Amino acid sequence: MTNDVQSHKGRGWILAALMITMALAAMDNTIVATAIPQIVGDLGGFSLFSWLFSIYLLIQTITIPIYGKLADIYGRKPILIYGVIVFLLGSAACAGAWDMISLIVFRGLQAVGAGAIMATVNTIAADIYTLEERAKIQGWLSSVWGVSAIMGPTIGGALADYASWRWIFLINIPVGIGSIIMISIFLKENKPIKYAKIDWLGALALLVTGGFIMFGLMQGGQSWEWISYETLIFTGIAAVLVYATMKIESRAESPILPRWVWRKRVLVGANLATIGMGCMTMGPNMFLPVFAQSVIGVGAIMAGFILASMSITWPISSSLSGKLYLQIGFRNTALCGISVVLIAVSSFLFMPYPGSVWTLVAIQLLMGAGFGLISTPLMVGVQSTVDWGQRGVVTGASMFSRYFGQSLGAAIFAAIFNSVLFDKMTEAPENLLSALPKVNEVVEVLQSAHSDDSVQNYLQHAFFDSTHTVYIGLLTVGLLTLIILLLTPKHFGKIDTF
Repeated sequence: MTNDVQSHKGRGWILAALMITMALAAMDNTIVATAIPQIVGDLGGFSLFSWLFSIYLLIQTITIPIYGKLADIYGRKPILIYGVIVFLLGSAACAGAWDMISLIVFRGLQAVGAGAIMATVNTIAADIYTLEERAKIQGWLSSVWGVSAIMGPTIGGALADYASWRWIFLINIPVGIGSIIMISIFLKENKPIKYAKIDWLGALALLVTGGFIMFGLMQGGQSWEWISYETLIFTGIAAVLVYATMKIESRAESPILPRWVWRKRVLVGANLATIGMGCMTMGPNMFLPVFAQSVIGVGAIMAGFILASMSITWPISSSLSGKLYLQIGFRNTALCGISVVLIAVSSFLFMPYPGSVWTLVAIQLLMGAGFGLISTPLMVGVQSTVDWGQRGVVTGASMFSRYFGQSLGAAIFAAIFNSVLFDKMTEAPENLLSALPKVNEVVEVLQSAHSDDSVQNYLQHAFFDSTHTVYIGLLTVGLLTLIILLLTPKHFGKIDTF
């Protein structure tokens, strides 16, 4: 090892601390989601509550590449501890929020810390574990997301019902303090050999550009139509900002995102494939639970477990991917993963109306297995092509690509679903047109036991068709991701495992 963490003593404690730290950021959104009725009932501001999630995703995503660079300059340990401290300060502030606006602002503060956490946890794991061990470790880290998907709603609902929604933020504090203590004691790393000059202007440009693009993706289709002059203006401004950021970064002595990140075909290919994977994860996350409740007719708890079943196979396949990528290479392992995902998506498209719980569970299990074979090889792969001093940058770029893909997927699939559902509502038979609800009231009517049978049946078919169109979009994104991986070089340079 060069400047990697030297001591292998206490690696188990370090891994535990990393998992706890990641759980803080991973579980936060799912906990908050279940407490929304109580939060809105206490603070008001129903029309603003979606920003509790949007602001968190926006700030977390755009800060990740900056923290990745800072971790290469100052070391991983101080950046991670800083991230946890800021996250805990944000959590304490959220617990004391007096209205929805203040809560949204404090969620933004939480996200500033979450960006540092997500940027450094995977980098530290790559520092202290060998190439052969990293797949298993990524499996452990991936399992945090699976546990969060199940435990988050449970804990959030229990605290909201039996205590106060403010406790969903307060419980972060003792957990976070424990992780800081463990990291301080067990994580030993060499100080960086030299301190590089920080490209603050580039960091600001990246924040502004990334924030503007992600804000537009979140608001498009909601605040304005996708096909509109607002979208044209947004695209033009985004293009100017991207160009300006690239010029600033090209002239910087130590850029936040160095040119070699965009010039190496292997890194470009891996990051584009990661964007595709992130995009695909949003289809099931956004529409499967409501599909299961509105079309198949299961309850909210069962719908949640259908979605969470993907979290069972994801960490398992992630752990097992190590043996595969050591034999056939990182890219080929990712190709196996996207092939499995495409089979799962195609299975949904061939599912007859109305579908069944066990069919959905099988599809989700298959998708989780595929995503595990994509995410870990791509992450470990890009990390293995660089030295310690560049690992934070490539890890940050990979994590940014994943979250950017999720934002892109949320915008694309929401636009597809709403467009198809709107067409179905306007093209309904004459005898049903007057009885049909508005598009934004469809789910409420489907959940109602008092709606007319003919209306209920038509809405269920419309919802079924709209969700199928989303999965056609998933299939398209999956095929594009497959093509990107096929065009990515098989051998990535530094090591011969690609």
